[in-house]
Amino acid sequence: MIVLALDTSGVDCSACVYDSASDRVLGEVCEMIGKGHAERLMAVIDGALQQAQLPLQKVERIAVTIGPGSFTGIRVGVAAARGFALSLGVEAVGITTLETLALHHLLTNPGRPVAVGLDAKRGEAYLQTFAADGSPLAEATLLSLNDARGVLSGFDGAVIGSAAPLFAGEEIGSGPDHFPIASIARSAARKPAGQPKPAPLYLRGPDARPQTGFALARQDVA
Repeated sequence: MIVLALDTSGVDCSACVYDSASDRVLGEVCEMIGKGHAERLMAVIDGALQQAQLPLQKVERIAVTIGPGSFTGIRVGVAAARGFALSLGVEAVGITTLETLALHHLLTNPGRPVAVGLDAKRGEAYLQTFAADGSPLAEATLLSLNDARGVLSGFDGAVIGSAAPLFAGEEIGSGPDHFPIASIARSAARKPAGQPKPAPLYLRGPDARPQTGFALARQDVA
C-alpha cells in the first residue's frame, strides 16, 4: 500500500510517501515553519511525491495528524487529507499526535508502557497512556499539571513529550513537539479498512474570541 502522510498539527509542515509492502519511506519533506501551513503544504506534498518518483494517483491511502495541537494547523491538514481522499477515491485515516509519539518511542524502546504528555501551556498538558504494544490505556485528555502528576504517580513506564519535564517539576517544557512523519504513515498503513473520516481532536477550544465590544447592533428591516 502506498500511503501519503501529512502533518500540520505543530510547528512542522511535513509530508511522506510510504510503501507498506517494503516498509520503506519513498519520499519525505519536513519544514519547521511554526505558522503558515496552508501556504506551504501543497509544495511540501509535491516535494515528497517528486522524491518518491510517483504521481499522486498512485497513492492508496491518506494519513493525517488530527491533534491535539495547533488549532489552525489541524484544520488545514484534516481538510487537505479529506479533499485528497475524495478526489482519489481512497480512504483517509486520522492519527493522533499522542499516538504518533508513543509508537515512535516504542519502535526503539519496546517492552514498557509509555505516557505521552504535550505541553498545552497555561499550566495544562495533553496526556495519554499506552501499553507496551501501543494500544491506548486511557482516552486522551487535557489536565492541569497537578492532575497529570496524580495520574502518573503510579505509572510504571516511560514518560515522554514536551510536558515530561513539567511533570517532573521543571518550570518549562522541552520545547515544541515534533511528530515523525514516517511513524504517522506506518501507523495509518496498519489500520484496518473502514476507519472513520479524520476529524480534529482539539481537547481545548480556540484561543480566538469574538470581539463583542465591536459588534454591530442588529437592525430589523421593515
